[in-house]
Amino acid sequence: MNKYSFLDDYSEGCHPNILKALASTNMVQQTAYGNDEYSEQAKTQIREHFDKPDIPIYFVGGGTLANIIIIASALRPHEAIISADIGHIVVRETGAIEATGHKIITVPPVDGKVTPENIEIALANNAHYPHMAKPRLVYISNATEVGTVYTKSELQALSKLCKKNELLLLVDGARLGAALTADINDLSLNDMAEFADIFWIGGTKVGALMGEAIVIPNKKLAEDLSFHIKQRGALLAKGRLLGLQFSELFKDDLFFELSKHANLMANKLSVAISDCGYTLSAQTESNQVFPILPNNVIDKLQKKFDFYIWKKHDDQHSVLRLCTSWATDEAQIDDFIHSMNKWSSAEK
Repeated sequence: MNKYSFLDDYSEGCHPNILKALASTNMVQQTAYGNDEYSEQAKTQIREHFDKPDIPIYFVGGGTLANIIIIASALRPHEAIISADIGHIVVRETGAIEATGHKIITVPPVDGKVTPENIEIALANNAHYPHMAKPRLVYISNATEVGTVYTKSELQALSKLCKKNELLLLVDGARLGAALTADINDLSLNDMAEFADIFWIGGTKVGALMGEAIVIPNKKLAEDLSFHIKQRGALLAKGRLLGLQFSELFKDDLFFELSKHANLMANKLSVAISDCGYTLSAQTESNQVFPILPNNVIDKLQKKFDFYIWKKHDDQHSVLRLCTSWATDEAQIDDFIHSMNKWSSAEK
């Protein structure tokens, strides 16, 4: 029996609109290396969300590439990054940033987030120049690694502190769609451009086959970026593949609709888990749910569903990560809830 997957938000291929657009334009000749009409159209569509009409935008194939290109191009060799110790660049990118020669200074997160207070501590603890790497960039992700979402006031406070201390603010947007459509969210894409020096919009996790859009409000960081993209192997000859996908995602607000669906499915899971009497290790704010379940219930659920056992909670319980997506079937959510309730009742 095939198990339904809650492992991640990219188990499916792509949204049918994207597949249709790729097929219908397949034999249309286009200029290479992202200089095609679809990429230009996608940039125009994304820029409609910003007050700055000429904001630089670049497309790359994946999130790790986006982070490597941004950080390696923005920092000098002696400059370092401040990140939460659970940050994606710290624990999920195989030392890719360190491999570029840049130190990552980790700080303990608060609800998954980097705080101004922890940045100030990191600055104070890394100020013995020239004997220590110089903090120059703050890395955050929205939504965070535990699915929490930055509020406008929180992002504004980080931006203010970064400007005061001449730090760059980078926002990893792998799940930015989920963050911006969360029930508690009060940020817009335009706010992201106001407060961040550079950020990227994830497409891979929102119905694209692949692709992320790097947005650069701080235009100084766009200087020679195309050279860095090429040098890192991220400049696709058939750049049209990325541009066309983002054009479809930003047509008729599809990007936001798909992100909202993922959040709605996660919320349904979260409410049912709480109603069953279980607790969550992190508040569900976007499309990731982190329940604490008995190991014997987990064993039974694993016979029907795939998910990550995130970490051990105690000898009898573990924390799971259940990730919903743009394509999550609500009937499978109902089946998971029914199965959990059945097996939980049997254990009680």
